[in-house]
Amino acid sequence: MIVNPAALAVLCFGDSNTFGQPAEKSGRWPADVRWTGRLQEYLGTGYAIVEEGLGGRTTDLDDPDRDDRNGRKYFRPCLRSHSPLDMVVIMLGNNDLKSKFGRETDAVAGAIEGYIDDVERTAWTRTGVVPTVLLVGPIHLDAGQSAFAEQSSEYDAGSVRKSRELGAAIRRVADKRRTLFVDAATVACPGIDGIHLSRDSHEPLARLIADEIRSIL
Repeated sequence: MIVNPAALAVLCFGDSNTFGQPAEKSGRWPADVRWTGRLQEYLGTGYAIVEEGLGGRTTDLDDPDRDDRNGRKYFRPCLRSHSPLDMVVIMLGNNDLKSKFGRETDAVAGAIEGYIDDVERTAWTRTGVVPTVLLVGPIHLDAGQSAFAEQSSEYDAGSVRKSRELGAAIRRVADKRRTLFVDAATVACPGIDGIHLSRDSHEPLARLIADEIRSIL
């Protein structure tokens, strides 16, 4: 952890692409490969990056196959345990597009808006104001990747289509609530499973988010 008491605290809350799940195998990329680790390197010790990624995490849906993946249930305790916070970065949504949920993109974006409510009601900075929120549109699912058919049984063609529409839906929420927004799909893409960030996408994603953080904090 960063022990500089003046460091600006940035919570990164997401799913397997924040956890660092490789596209090629099970497990987790090392900290110096994951975008959150690269982000810490770029920003330096004047910032403290708090990594909160979980594979399969949804926005606010209970997964019948995994009972601990509803992100909204954990989010407020997470905010409390890590406050004071200067910024909260939220990158969620693709897990909501699994075919078993039958969810449309506007509903996913609406669920993410609930996270903004939670930040406003629960989190605080050292000066007692609300932390800045940065919403991140997730990468697009890619059915053209070689291992997608084998690894993506929970997604269908509709999921892939919706993933390409999700960033715009999240941007509309960001505009409505006057939060920051960046779209991961502009600089990053999945690897061979068509779901998880390719190894070489972590670097540009970290740079994109670092630039946005530096422009505000």
